[in-house]
Amino acid sequence: MARPRRSDDTRQLLVEEGAAGFLANGYHGTGIKQVLDAVGVPKGSFYNYFDSKESFGRAVIDYHSRCIQRNLAEALGPAPDPVSGLRNFFAKQMDEFVETDFTGGCLIANLGGELEGSETLRESLSGAFRAWRDGVAKALLEAQERDQVRGDIPADELADLLIESWEGAVIRMKIDRSLEPLHKCLRRLLDDYFRP
Repeated sequence: MARPRRSDDTRQLLVEEGAAGFLANGYHGTGIKQVLDAVGVPKGSFYNYFDSKESFGRAVIDYHSRCIQRNLAEALGPAPDPVSGLRNFFAKQMDEFVETDFTGGCLIANLGGELEGSETLRESLSGAFRAWRDGVAKALLEAQERDQVRGDIPADELADLLIESWEGAVIRMKIDRSLEPLHKCLRRLLDDYFRP
C-alpha cells in the first residue's frame, strides 16, 4: 500500500493539537492516538510526519517557541517604548490565563519539569527558553539605552531574572487561581528593581 502524501498542513495541525495536549496533560499524559484522533489522521500515519514521539515533542516545543517570539514581537512593535511593550506581552499572557481558568500555564516550564530524562527535548526546551530570553533582553537593552531600566546589570541577566520570576509566579497563579502573583512579579521588577 502506498504511503499517504505528507501534508504540511496536517503536520501543523498535529503540532498544534500536541501543544494543546501537552499543556493540558503533559508530555507523558498525551497519547499519540489522542492527538491523531483529534486531528482526524489515521493511526498508522503518524510516522509519515514524525520519526518518534520525541521528534514530535521537539516540533511542539519549536512551534511554541515561535509563538512566544511572534507574540513578543507583536507586543513590542507598536508600543511607545520597550518597557510598555514588555508589559503588553505579559498582559496578553495574563488574558490567556484568565481565558483558560488559570490552567495550563507555560508549556516550556511545564515540560521542563517533566522531561528531565530526554536530552533531545531538554536541548529543545533550553533553546526555546534562550530565544525567549534573548527577545526580552533585546527589549531591556533598548530600555537601558533610553534610561528606562538600570544599566549596571547586563540586559540578559535582567531578562533571565524577569522570566524566571515570571515562571515562578505562574506556578503560584495556578495554585492560587489568581493573577496577583503575576502583577506582583511585574511590579517588583519593572516598577522597582529594574528602574534606574
